[in-house]
Amino acid sequence: MMSITFPFLYLFAAAALVPFFKGKWRAVITLSMIALSTLNIYFLPETLEWQWTFLQYELSPFKVDRLSLLFGYLFHIAAFIGVIFSLHVKSAVQQSASLVYAGSALGAVFAGDLLTLFIFWEFLAISSVFLIWARGTSRSFKAGIRYLLVQILSGILLLIGILFYWHQHNSLSFEYIGLEGIHGWLIFIAFGIKCAFPFFHNWLTDAYPEATPTGTVFLSAFTTKVAVYSLARAFPGTELLVYIGGVMACFPIFYAVIENDLRRVLAYSLVNQIGFMMVGIGIGTALALNGAVAHAFTDVIFKGLLFMSMGAVLHMTGRINGSELGGLYKSMPKTTILCIVGAASISAFPLFSGFISKSMIMTAALYENYNGIWLILLFASAGVFHHAGIKIPYFAFFAHDSGIRTTEPPKNMLLAMSIAAVLCVLLGVFPTLLYQHLPFNAEYTPYDVTHVLTQLQLLFFSALAFVWLNLKNLYPPELPSVNIEFDWFSRKALPKVAKKVVQLMLTLKYQLSVAYKKFSGALIKLNAANPSTYKITSGNTISTSMMVFWISVILAMFLILSFI
Repeated sequence: MMSITFPFLYLFAAAALVPFFKGKWRAVITLSMIALSTLNIYFLPETLEWQWTFLQYELSPFKVDRLSLLFGYLFHIAAFIGVIFSLHVKSAVQQSASLVYAGSALGAVFAGDLLTLFIFWEFLAISSVFLIWARGTSRSFKAGIRYLLVQILSGILLLIGILFYWHQHNSLSFEYIGLEGIHGWLIFIAFGIKCAFPFFHNWLTDAYPEATPTGTVFLSAFTTKVAVYSLARAFPGTELLVYIGGVMACFPIFYAVIENDLRRVLAYSLVNQIGFMMVGIGIGTALALNGAVAHAFTDVIFKGLLFMSMGAVLHMTGRINGSELGGLYKSMPKTTILCIVGAASISAFPLFSGFISKSMIMTAALYENYNGIWLILLFASAGVFHHAGIKIPYFAFFAHDSGIRTTEPPKNMLLAMSIAAVLCVLLGVFPTLLYQHLPFNAEYTPYDVTHVLTQLQLLFFSALAFVWLNLKNLYPPELPSVNIEFDWFSRKALPKVAKKVVQLMLTLKYQLSVAYKKFSGALIKLNAANPSTYKITSGNTISTSMMVFWISVILAMFLILSFI
């Protein structure tokens, strides 16, 4: 048995070694380190905790239970597939950043205290932004800045919440927190920002489509799933999450249907899928939590497969808008088939991975009498099939013939997509491979007559609706366009308002400056004539000390405005 150490160390070590090697040696080192890290957690017991006293604080930088162990396996699978998909990338910065990013995710899910969680929370933000900037465009640079600002905001709220939590509980243990007290709300919002809650989700749909083709695959796997894990540990059974999840599952559908950028369609779909997980965590029963965790597991794989297929299209054609693509099945048949497997999985077709996890959450909703939420999730499931199950492969590989003729992507890309596709089918056919590792005891059988028939009917009528809408020319066409989103207020409206306010303040500053000069000049003349008082036309007198007070007030206002 190999000695046990912190799982993130292997990936951090690989990231440090990457700049010193190229080509095959770099691939061998990175994949070997991931394999060693996988063996490391394979030998971990189901319960383990390392404690450490630092400056009178009781810390637990490494804690293992069934919940963290499952996410540990998931993140190793995601890192392995992502590294294979990006073996052709020559940039050492991009490859090192992706390994630090994956290692930080591992550090976060095995953190037993909130301070350790915060440290890796910030590492996630800093390392991941380089995957956005690596694309080297003006849009990616600006998107990366906005992404980083939001992630830093999440970190600040988390840190403040941790301080309040420590002050009240005299403990930094990362366990159930709930919404009791200000610390609970601050930590909840910090997790929610990283989880792309409604109104906080634009960092995801803005930045992910601007990352490199390989970087987006890593981004889709780690940041939001660390937040899902954190909510599952700290806020299970928080009913507010049920309704937040219902909103998240629905509203992205409308944007995804009209979006032209196919990677942005998948970004909206990512928010949609997280909504299902939030419902499961909010319900809080063993079945619901297992469903949320299982769906996080399957989502990383099938969403990664879809992002890889679209990344392959972008890599080979330089285009990603649906209006510019079509007919690629002729020159990219293997990529087409692999994309369809991902589309079937996210649509929860029976015998594919999405079916065994999504149905678990919906069943839990019915068991706990959340009938309205169940109907919302049913609608969301139909919407997922429309925008991710049909739209992505249809407009990229079929639809009209764009005339683009290319070749299949590099072999490493095809290999990574093939591994993900095999896992999608394997988990769908043999769900016990996943169920036996779920953290809570709850028996569930996905393949009963009711589940299968309900899902097949849903998929059949959704497909029928898509065909009918297309024949009637009612389905939103793929057109070059800009969709107005919630971030319009922060990116367009707020700057305009701020500009008007600044102009107003500058005008006021100028007017006060002129008034101050006139007022001080008049005071000097009056004081020269009568040092103790000066006369006002009405006959009243004002003392010199009172005049000095008001001049001081005006001067203070002038100085404040000088810094605007």
